[in-house]
Amino acid sequence: MKGKRKVKITIAILLVMGISLILLSFIYTYLVMPIDKNSKADIEIVIEPGMSTRDIGKLLEEREVIRSSQVFVFYTRISKCNSLKASTYNLSKNMSLPIIVDKICKGNNYNDNVVNITFKEGKRITDYAKLISREFSISYDEVIKSMNDVDYLKSLQSDYWFLTDEMLNQNIYYPLEGYLAPDTYQFDKNSDVKQIIEVMLDQMAHNLEKYKDKLIVNKQVHNYITMASLTELEGVTKKDRKMIVGVFNNRLQNNMNLGSDVTTYYALQKPMTEDLTAQEFQTSNPYNTRSSDMIGKLPVGPICSVSKESIEAAINPTNNNYLYFVADKNGKIYYNKTNSEHLQTVKEIKEAGNWIW
Repeated sequence: MKGKRKVKITIAILLVMGISLILLSFIYTYLVMPIDKNSKADIEIVIEPGMSTRDIGKLLEEREVIRSSQVFVFYTRISKCNSLKASTYNLSKNMSLPIIVDKICKGNNYNDNVVNITFKEGKRITDYAKLISREFSISYDEVIKSMNDVDYLKSLQSDYWFLTDEMLNQNIYYPLEGYLAPDTYQFDKNSDVKQIIEVMLDQMAHNLEKYKDKLIVNKQVHNYITMASLTELEGVTKKDRKMIVGVFNNRLQNNMNLGSDVTTYYALQKPMTEDLTAQEFQTSNPYNTRSSDMIGKLPVGPICSVSKESIEAAINPTNNNYLYFVADKNGKIYYNKTNSEHLQTVKEIKEAGNWIW
């Protein structure tokens, strides 16, 4: 009897241990997985000299690129990483813990003469000018002056097929708006503005290459880049961006205003974090698609830098029968065919406490 009892106890202990190990395995797997596999945003992390592994783990957890600083410390020990390198890193929520540790362990091969700089999508030329002036020995005014130099812009047209005369329209604030490809670049620290511009235009040429024949034939490249800039700010997912372009195309075909708030912000050169008045939304301006004199029209030019995803959406949209869309505060977009349906959707979003404002 005693022997059987011991066997039962041993089996029970083994079962508990087995279940515990399985649970621990699931928990560990979850803790080292990417926080958001669909995230594309870069998160700049600065690891200062002298920071301990624990300090780095806390920083990464605070910036929400890892789930647990304790697991980070544990993983660095078992991965045989001898040291974590002080530097500036562009990390993302779509990276797993092993990838992040490997990246920081290898370091960035820092070079005093090289500037690593990330130009993000959805930003304005003025944002890029501020970034360039901060990273290089070039003033903000000098950057803007070079980007608006008509003679220089005309000289670029011979090298870049997608830079058409539409960008030289006198109503356009910044001719290169939308044409400088967002990406992470490496430049010599002594680079001048024109060198930076041309590297970014080279990347835009690469991004547009597969659409080149179509764009040259229909001579609508400026309109496509403009439409891409709208959907860059109006949508988040690839699916929604393609749907939104479909809606905008329907409105243009029906001789309606696009009614895009983001164009009003750009027209007034105001940050999108500010509230606008009803009067401001009706301001007559060739960028403002909310004004009554912009019926059936695109803005005069792009309003921000555009990602490859938004370019694809503008050129190959999802055809649909909708004329209205609205987003809630969580980024979910609702589509409607009639204004009454649209107003009802807005009402429901507000009543649910999900209105964006």
